[in-house]
Amino acid sequence: MPGSIGEHRLQQRYGTAPRARGFYDHQVLDHLNDHMQTFIGRMEMAFVATADGCGEADCSFRAGPPGFVRVLGERVLVLPEYRGNGVMASLGNIVENAHIGLLFIDFTGDAIGLHVNGRATIVEDDEVPAGAASPGAVTASSSAGGGRRPERWVRVDVVEAYIHCSKHIPRMVERSDVARAWGTDDAVRKGGDYFRAKHSPRPWVDGTPVAVPTPAGRAD
Repeated sequence: MPGSIGEHRLQQRYGTAPRARGFYDHQVLDHLNDHMQTFIGRMEMAFVATADGCGEADCSFRAGPPGFVRVLGERVLVLPEYRGNGVMASLGNIVENAHIGLLFIDFTGDAIGLHVNGRATIVEDDEVPAGAASPGAVTASSSAGGGRRPERWVRVDVVEAYIHCSKHIPRMVERSDVARAWGTDDAVRKGGDYFRAKHSPRPWVDGTPVAVPTPAGRAD
C-alpha cells in the first residue's frame, strides 16, 4: 500500500484511514499514465524536494519552456539542470539520498497539480538518450530563447504519482508583457539582493552563534 509508516499511524490516530485508503486506491499510481505525461509535457515549472543523508530537507524551484521536464516513459522522466549559483543544493542531496519529490502545478489553466515521487540519479548531458522523446527539444528551445544549454540532467525513476486537488490552488494570469531572462548572469535581472541578505550576520563568516533548533517536545 502507498504511504509512509508515519502517514498510516496518523490515519489511525485521527480516524482518516478509510478516506486515505480511498485516495490510495483511486488516485495513486506507480507510474505516469497518458494524462499525467501530457500534463507534464505542458508544464513550465516544477517544485523539487530533496533531503540529504541526515534528512535535512530542501525545496527548490525549476522552470523552463513548456515541456522542459521530459517524460521518457511511464516510469522515467528527466529534469534539466542549468547553470546556477554553484551551490548544488538539490544535486548534493541526491548524491547522499536518492529520494525526490516533484510537484507540478497548473496555475493558469486547470488549477490542478501532480505529485511525482521517485528515486533520482544525476546524468551528464552526453549520457541522455537521443531521439524524439529525448531532452534535445528542450535544449534547442532554451538556446533559441537566449538561455543556456542544460549542464546535466536529473533522471527520476517514478515510484508514485498522484493528483494535487484544485481546492486551494490560486488561479493566476500569465503576463506576456514581462520578458523572461532565461539563463542570465545579470545580478539585477536575477533579483539582486532582494531580501537584503548580503550584509546580514552569518556564523560561517563572522562567528555569530549558531542557532540550533530544538525538536518539539524536547527541552535542553
